[in-house]
Amino acid sequence: MPFAPVFRSEWLKIRTVRSLLATLLVLFAVTTAFSALAAVDPEDHGADPLFTALSGTTLGQIAALAFGSLAVSAEYREGAAVRLSLTAVPRRGLWFAAKAAAIAAVVLAVALVTSLAALLAGLAGLGDAADGLTTADQVRGVLGGAVYLTLMALLAAGLATLLRSGVATLSVLIPFILVVSFVVGDALGTAVDFMPDRAGQTVLRSEPDGTLGPWTGLAVTACWTAAALLAGAWRLRRQDA
Repeated sequence: MPFAPVFRSEWLKIRTVRSLLATLLVLFAVTTAFSALAAVDPEDHGADPLFTALSGTTLGQIAALAFGSLAVSAEYREGAAVRLSLTAVPRRGLWFAAKAAAIAAVVLAVALVTSLAALLAGLAGLGDAADGLTTADQVRGVLGGAVYLTLMALLAAGLATLLRSGVATLSVLIPFILVVSFVVGDALGTAVDFMPDRAGQTVLRSEPDGTLGPWTGLAVTACWTAAALLAGAWRLRRQDA
């Protein structure tokens, strides 16, 4: 079976699930609103202006994680949907690749618009504090932020396929990002720079000050995502639907 019709069917599934569309709306609203709020806070104007303008991404990523996990876990509710999907597409690897591609395409499109809106809102709030940002910095921030959000959604999708539960996936990822990375991260030394969120967010900074650069950090996040997708694909192939 060709890839295109399978991808199209997965795209149609996403379009018809209201909870997924609502999650995308939350992604846009939260990211843009919190970027605007952070930018108008005078205490933040001494920090990295690019990261301040795009700081809503750190909260918007939770919506991206929710989208990725829900897009997969919806298939496993009572087992009916996934069995139907795999009956229509017996090649499990093909079906999973189409599912991941549909998730990535939707999130990337929404994330590009979201990152641009967040940047514009943030720059408006920063005013003169953003004068040092170059066009290259801003383009990197928008493109990199969109790719980062897409990778986080795919990370959640891979883990949800492995765990077969959206609740379990978010119960693992959200504490991992919010607690391990931010609360106990300093105790881990330079190892914290290789966490999926910390690594990927270096692309949002005009002058990264950690171990990784903007694109190498995003590559580390991509490795985490690839590992999660491979783990999900392995379980999908090995166990019954």
